[in-house]
Amino acid sequence: MPTKPVTDASFEEDVLKADKPVLVDFWADWCGPCKMIGPSLEEISDELAEKVTIAKMDIMENPGVPGEIGVQSIPLMVLFKDGKPVAQKLGAAPKSQLKQWLESEL
Repeated sequence: MPTKPVTDASFEEDVLKADKPVLVDFWADWCGPCKMIGPSLEEISDELAEKVTIAKMDIMENPGVPGEIGVQSIPLMVLFKDGKPVAQKLGAAPKSQLKQWLESEL
């Protein structure tokens, strides 16, 4: 399953009310490290589709939610379970590290 775009307007429904954990990748088009991890997150989204939804939120187009939860640096990945942030990872990392971190938090 490809990553899911999320907006300020859809965040509550897509993330906070989701029936399974959601990893939100806060990113921007001008962010090099964000672009580096994009393909890895797409692959992980396919590999872990039964366990987690991977969503992407462009902080330039959607400043509300990132401002509310205090996103100061990107790429920032925040894992939400039952509507609450339970883990986060800042910065780019190889796919194997991203997947291992995510699986350990699920």
